[in-house]
Amino acid sequence: MLDSRWFKAAGVAAAITLAAATASHAAPAPASAATESTAAAVTLRYDDSRAGGWEAAIAAGVASWNANVGNVKLVEAAPGTRAEIQIVATSGWPQATLGPVRPGGQARVELGSQAVAQGHDKTRIAAHELGHSLGLPDTKPGPCSQLMSGSSAGTSCTNAVPNATERSRVEYAYARGLASPAPADGRLLVDAP
Repeated sequence: MLDSRWFKAAGVAAAITLAAATASHAAPAPASAATESTAAAVTLRYDDSRAGGWEAAIAAGVASWNANVGNVKLVEAAPGTRAEIQIVATSGWPQATLGPVRPGGQARVELGSQAVAQGHDKTRIAAHELGHSLGLPDTKPGPCSQLMSGSSAGTSCTNAVPNATERSRVEYAYARGLASPAPADGRLLVDAP
């Protein structure tokens, strides 16, 4: 009789454990699109402390991305803290690591003065290179309306706003927040013409 009580108690304990484990992995109730977008937002920090002379362009490029996508937000890293996106000024052509970078990951953006010397807009350059870190490849050649067309749009192009397709691709890359399976590509994209 004692054995049957022990088995019954063990069976009840196993059932409770199984029910609790199943409930903890159950799919949550569907959320509205607005709630899902807000809940899934990924914050990426950038460090521009070595990008002297580019501060205004970086701020404008960051503001453009933050105003146009909701699943990821770029914020300036506090001094002495780790940043996922390292932004530096260089004398060559702009280049960046192809993402999408994730929190705790690492991407590098080089804002090259050679493109500025040839007449390209600094804000467009900064927004374009940040686009690479967010997972967008170049779309060269392309029109000025495509931020990722880069230098192929010509020196008169000052558009620093991603178009609908570019916004959609970044939103998709970060749609599942931290659980998104898409790792950073890690390739370095040089934006020379």
